[in-house]
Amino acid sequence: MQTSTITIDVHLDKDKVPEQINWKADSSSADEVQRAKAMMLAFWDGADKSAMRIDLWTKDMMVDEMADFFYQTFMTMADTYNRATHHDDLVAEMKQFAKDFYKKFREKQMQENKQ
Repeated sequence: MQTSTITIDVHLDKDKVPEQINWKADSSSADEVQRAKAMMLAFWDGADKSAMRIDLWTKDMMVDEMADFFYQTFMTMADTYNRATHHDDLVAEMKQFAKDFYKKFREKQMQENKQ
């Protein structure tokens, strides 16, 4: 059996707020350590039937970047769900939610910028 290791290093400030997130995967084509401003990691515990999650973002992550991150995450979650289930109707609803979310974010941002 082949294995792959993914290493995530989170550098914290004195208040334990993430300042930098670095990651590297053994099986990645990238030779260098990759930097990220945010991460979401979820594991499914089949015995407890519950999701275990780690959500982190650095203090320099901007609100518009967070909205982009969520939009793209919603869309890729829909794609993953589609590959696993082929429930096209539910996938379409998930993607529509993502689009509505992003549109509402942009509208909110425009209103805040006017003030």
